[in-house]
Amino acid sequence: MDVSLAHFLQQVLSNPALTVTTLLTLGVIFVNGWTDAPNAIATCVTTRCMRVRSAVIMAAIFNFLGVFIMTQLNASVASTISNMVDFGGDTNAALIALCAALFSIVVYSVGASLLGIPTSESHSLIAGLSGAAALIVGVRLPQVRPMLRSWPALWLALGGIILIVAAARYEASLKSMRTIAARIGDLR
Repeated sequence: MDVSLAHFLQQVLSNPALTVTTLLTLGVIFVNGWTDAPNAIATCVTTRCMRVRSAVIMAAIFNFLGVFIMTQLNASVASTISNMVDFGGDTNAALIALCAALFSIVVYSVGASLLGIPTSESHSLIAGLSGAAALIVGVRLPQVRPMLRSWPALWLALGGIILIVAAARYEASLKSMRTIAARIGDLR
């Protein structure tokens, strides 16, 4: 099996489905870095322990090293996802599910980031793949599968309601924290 970069690029250029999957994967990686990197350096920068440039360089180096070392040492996360989601050998369904999960991660993470809601792209990936597997192949419980297939609008609406409630509670907590901070400032 050829695993060279040249062979990969040749496959990407000759297979439109692989091209879309690769672009969506790069989108998820970009969004993950966009949301995780600020969290990794926020404390160092706000406490002035490090300058911004040094903190960004440190985050970039250690994020790369973390992925590189863990990929070399351990593939348990990929194994766990593979064991959780079984498409019954249907590679077409698996590719569709992967693309749907990656697309949903990009859309959800960008939307949540614009609203200031923290996200976890790895959790989103597992949830997206599990949901796609449940709808495409089916779940083990026979009574759950027809409900999932027949009520997609209900599940979408329920997810939207939960997101709206979470955003409202987040805004309310920010408002109360600002009020408390202002009162503390007045005491000084």
